[in-house]
Amino acid sequence: MIRPATPLTLVLITYTDKDAIERLRPAHVEWIREAIDAGVMLLAGRRDDAGGGVLLFRGTPEHVRPVAESDPFLTGGGATIELVGFPANLADDALAAVLT
Repeated sequence: MIRPATPLTLVLITYTDKDAIERLRPAHVEWIREAIDAGVMLLAGRRDDAGGGVLLFRGTPEHVRPVAESDPFLTGGGATIELVGFPANLADDALAAVLT
């Protein structure tokens, strides 16, 4: 379905310290839950290669960056991030309500 563009940001997490990641995981999961409950984050998951994670946020990279940088994985020194912004102007009808 073609629709008005919705700004989204994909956040790619890369683990840099596996011990820190294990220690910080409970705080990271709680941070994700809070962001989803607040309607800022749409989804989260671990990468297939187990070397990091993927997060999808509503908004532009400029708006998402402060939130993404508050992830305990980053503040605790266990990971780095890359932000990729894109306008979601094509989407399956099932996602339309989520993206508006």
